[in-house]
Amino acid sequence: MAVTKVFVVYYSMYGHVDTMAREVLKGAAAVEGVEATLWRVINFSQYICCMMIAKSDVPETLSDPILEKLKAPPRPEDVTDIKPEQLLEADGFIFGFPSRFGMMPSQLKAFFDATSELWASQALAGKPAGIFWSTGFHGGGQELSALTAITQLAHHGMLFVPLGYTFGSGMFEMDEVKGGSAYGAGTFAGDGTRQPTELELQQAFYQGKYMAEIAKKLKI
Repeated sequence: MAVTKVFVVYYSMYGHVDTMAREVLKGAAAVEGVEATLWRVINFSQYICCMMIAKSDVPETLSDPILEKLKAPPRPEDVTDIKPEQLLEADGFIFGFPSRFGMMPSQLKAFFDATSELWASQALAGKPAGIFWSTGFHGGGQELSALTAITQLAHHGMLFVPLGYTFGSGMFEMDEVKGGSAYGAGTFAGDGTRQPTELELQQAFYQGKYMAEIAKKLKI
């Protein structure tokens, strides 16, 4: 049986999306015949310019001093940075990001901007993709972030895979604060001190498993 490769590709500044991404990864890896890997997006704000001048080591959009002033934790050392051309290796994707004014952050948008060659050849068309996210509060884009991110997938011809309400009773929880929606798993960061809850992590795990099962079915 051919192995189905699922990439969990994310950007995280304060670690909330990193925590969610690791649960998504566990869920995807739990599916037999699926090889799930975690990839980080940090360095594509100047990717195209640096390609033109033959530089491969591109800095993060925010410098280390700025990240330090923003009190961002150190980046985890066990996750590899991804380049756009590496997307060709995957059979399915789950993209994660924190919301910025209700939309994906510039770091991930810059990564998608750097996939123009893949778009020109429609090399990713037909591959399934899901989305998960983090917002500060209820009005921070728990649904808008996903809706606006879908445009990136649509231009590539990727197949957006929403969760719908397949997560069951966890989708209707009213006794506790829970991120996520029919579009995918989510969490609330609040002022930055709130961490993903057990229920939010369960939904992230479920999304990884759900997406991996669909990617496996669609793999030819």
